[in-house]
Amino acid sequence: MGSNMNDVKSLQETNLDEEGDQEFELEDVDDGDEEEEVEEYVTLGLVEKPKNPKFLLRHLFPSKAGGVPAWLDPVDLPQEKLRICGFCGEPLQFLLQIYAPISEESSSFHRILYVFMCPSMSCLLRDQHEQWKRREDNPCRSVKVFRCQLPRCNPFYSSEPPKRDGIDKPLTLGAALCSWCGTWKGEKVCSSCRRARYCSEKHQAMHWKSGHRNQCRQNVNYSETSSSSPDSSSNRLPAVGKVACSTLWPEYEIIIEDECAFDAEAFEDNNCATSLVPKNMKTDDSYQFMLDKFEADENKRTWASFQERIAKCPKQVLRYCRDPKAKPLWPLSIGCPSVANIPKCNYCNGPICYEFQIMPQLLYYFGVRNDPDSLDWGTIAVYTCSASCGSSISYKEEFAWVQLYPTAPMT
Repeated sequence: MGSNMNDVKSLQETNLDEEGDQEFELEDVDDGDEEEEVEEYVTLGLVEKPKNPKFLLRHLFPSKAGGVPAWLDPVDLPQEKLRICGFCGEPLQFLLQIYAPISEESSSFHRILYVFMCPSMSCLLRDQHEQWKRREDNPCRSVKVFRCQLPRCNPFYSSEPPKRDGIDKPLTLGAALCSWCGTWKGEKVCSSCRRARYCSEKHQAMHWKSGHRNQCRQNVNYSETSSSSPDSSSNRLPAVGKVACSTLWPEYEIIIEDECAFDAEAFEDNNCATSLVPKNMKTDDSYQFMLDKFEADENKRTWASFQERIAKCPKQVLRYCRDPKAKPLWPLSIGCPSVANIPKCNYCNGPICYEFQIMPQLLYYFGVRNDPDSLDWGTIAVYTCSASCGSSISYKEEFAWVQLYPTAPMT
């Protein structure tokens, strides 16, 4: 699955097979113009309903949003203290994952970044406030990012690319997952049927109230006539769509497109409401005066630039560019981190760099209402270890910076 090395660095789609899996990959680059080169090779993520949900299972290395995660390492999942919101203590909900291998590093032949967050807006507001404090010893976060990577030869998957013919399977089974959320490891077992598993007592209670109390009796009868162990039935590959929780975000496949592909189309569109100066409009003195006054406000100017940039592809939900010089496309000038606000890697103590950002358009596809207390953000920028370091920990926590719209006082 390795890609050819070119003279310029670009984020582009590489194929595991002829049909092509969606992935983000880093290649070599020559030194050139700083801002222009970074902008030219930004890769966009768009969502669409999967043609076949089975193609989003873990052994096909998908990029996806919503639903449940496709764990790359299906056994050594994040520990309990890492999978809960730092404010309300509830299990975090899966937001998205991107398949982003680094071909020149053998240890990251397979590499996936996972983003989880608490669906509570009040927790996100507290998260945005706490991130300025940089409490490295015990940071409280409602948005968490995990990085997992594997070499080509590993105990979970074949070293050959998947054929995507409907019969691909992983080499090993994974850990039993929570019967309610289907996301986290089910370390707690129902004391009655000994089959249902849970990541937390709350999910066990929610499952019981939603109907497990009736199903539990059936499971007890089944267990009495079955010689299989509790673990064997729980470790089967998950049935697509079979999750008890009905409040997970809807599942989408993330499709990869180069931003430059939208440049020509955006240039010809004169009807874009976010453009500062429409193509067919002359800038007379009165309009220029209004424009100068508008641009005097740094925050408004940043917002206008943000809108103009995303107008090339309004449906984008993700922007990716793992270039050392790349920077997020901030919607506002306030609430941006300084160099001092970005911590070092928790594992190798090396620098971390920006890799991708999540756009608020994703909330539209998730069906989140535009209510005052509904979940919302300006952007979520994700920073990862520059060396993509390895360690004995399968899922390494990376850093996310949340920028909110100024509906609440900014620190």
